[in-house]
Amino acid sequence: MCWSATADLAAGTGIAAVGVVSVSLAAHRPRDLPLAALPLLLGAHQIVEAAIWQHGGGTGPATLAWAVIALPVLALWVPVAVWCAAAPTARRRLLIPLAAGTVTAAALAYALATRPVGAEIRGHTVGYSLGLPQAGLLVAGYLLATVGSLLLSGERALVLFGVLVAAGAAVCFVLWRSEYVSTWCAFAALCSLLLTRWAARRRPAHAAT
Repeated sequence: MCWSATADLAAGTGIAAVGVVSVSLAAHRPRDLPLAALPLLLGAHQIVEAAIWQHGGGTGPATLAWAVIALPVLALWVPVAVWCAAAPTARRRLLIPLAAGTVTAAALAYALATRPVGAEIRGHTVGYSLGLPQAGLLVAGYLLATVGSLLLSGERALVLFGVLVAAGAAVCFVLWRSEYVSTWCAFAALCSLLLTRWAARRRPAHAAT
């Protein structure tokens, strides 16, 4: 994944298909649907990046769509989805990453609306020039919203998902600093396969018969 248009397209299609299964498994628990749909969103996100590969990078609609999903959408989607799926006892502490996600998503959306976004093919990865103001603060808010909500969820499977995504963020930053966002999103997409198992385990027993 992230090595070529073909790799992104194949991986994105496969992960999106898993997302369809995940959503079907969560159909009997509407509050689980936003989180169960995360693989579907991330799979589509990788397919969008395949289009960026095909166009050789640039500043076109695919690049902007990729940035919108990667930044404001995920910053808000993940904490909202975790809050919806969480047990009532966990929801109070989840208000912190939810608030961080709301503020961060608003700031990222404003930045994307007022600044150009560019993509550049760099060997076997895609680098993005985002020109974000206060980038360090936004990254901190983004990780608190996404990884933080998973770690605070109180559910073993989601905490494991959060640990893997956090580890992936660290590795991607160290190894591919200039292509960090692209590689981290790809890693998160692969990790999101765990959500299908999570959705299956939460499926009511009578629904499986």
